[in-house]
Amino acid sequence: ECPSGVVNEETFKEIYSQFFPQGDSTNYAHFLFNAFDTDHNGSVSFEDFVMGLSILLRGTVQEKLNWAFNLYDINKDGYITKEEMLDIMKAIYDMMGKCTYPVLKEDAPRQHVETFFQKMDKNKDGVVTIDEFIESCQK
Repeated sequence: ECPSGVVNEETFKEIYSQFFPQGDSTNYAHFLFNAFDTDHNGSVSFEDFVMGLSILLRGTVQEKLNWAFNLYDINKDGYITKEEMLDIMKAIYDMMGKCTYPVLKEDAPRQHVETFFQKMDKNKDGVVTIDEFIESCQK
């Protein structure tokens, strides 16, 4: 699929959609692409991809949590907002498809976000920092 060893976002989305044919993986693949595109040049090299997979598969807990935080911190400002988390949650629900979750209520993603923030936003300032994220995940 990628003879040059580099994929752009559209190709990444096409490849990813083959893993989730029952839903729409477009938005989640966009977020995932941005997490793998560590130098933010609009492409993911084979090296970028392998480095990301290496962290996810063999990295320390700290490395995995840092990677996950980076995925959720969509605008890369060092915080996860409710809006960012909601965007990710909606993308996950879309990707999984209606047949996977036929009886979910429309507000299920928002409920998950509220639960996430109740557990993770320790100082109740409306955002989750990397320290709050790591501390909460390690409990």
